[in-house]
Amino acid sequence: MNAFDGLSISENWRTLFDINERQPCRKCFKSRKYFCYTCYTLNEDLENKVPKVELPFKIDIIKHNREIAGKSTAIHARLLAPNDVTIYTYPDTPKYTKNDKVILIYPGKSAFSLKDFLGSKEKQEKNETEVYSTCITHALFIDSTWNQSKGILKDPKISAFPCIKLQLRLSQFWRHQKGSPRWFLSTIEAIHQLLVEYTDTKESKNASVENYDNLLFFFRFMYEKIHILYEHDQLKAYRRPVNI
Repeated sequence: MNAFDGLSISENWRTLFDINERQPCRKCFKSRKYFCYTCYTLNEDLENKVPKVELPFKIDIIKHNREIAGKSTAIHARLLAPNDVTIYTYPDTPKYTKNDKVILIYPGKSAFSLKDFLGSKEKQEKNETEVYSTCITHALFIDSTWNQSKGILKDPKISAFPCIKLQLRLSQFWRHQKGSPRWFLSTIEAIHQLLVEYTDTKESKNASVENYDNLLFFFRFMYEKIHILYEHDQLKAYRRPVNI
């Protein structure tokens, strides 16, 4: 069974196999294969082949300054949903207003499931018919290793937000992270999982549902490319325990 069975990902991901030469980034002019991971720009030959995804709220990603940009999947979100995704490098953080409703996606000890959090928020609303998407404005993610994230979480500007944990889902990310269980998702997988859970809520079903599966467009291509080069069971990332 393919890891992506049942997902609606644009078949254009297959065209990335046809790209054999690197091109200069149109901003910094550095040589890149598919996109520039520092300027967040697509190479010219991909400009009209990559889907664009509209999200129900903004996604803010705080990247640890030691996280290697070329290995991070956070850039996938920025390229595929450019109007709704912003990436910051810590200690730079988003500036929110008092009217913004922000949730932090992180499996902390005091974290709520999204379903429970939405339910508790609904009870607090005087107008019970209010659509939750009018309340939530930003979802905040930390893009780093597990150990690096703990340092960022000590920042009171980040730890003050309601913490949401995602449902357990086996990661398909090929990058091994020592000491982490298999359900620790890459950043793009976590963003996709949040939106899957969001569309399952009563509130979001009343709204139009976008094709969030396309957020895995680059992820699927790179997964398939890695699996041409290596046997699945030989990769350490897929031999991590489910629980630690």
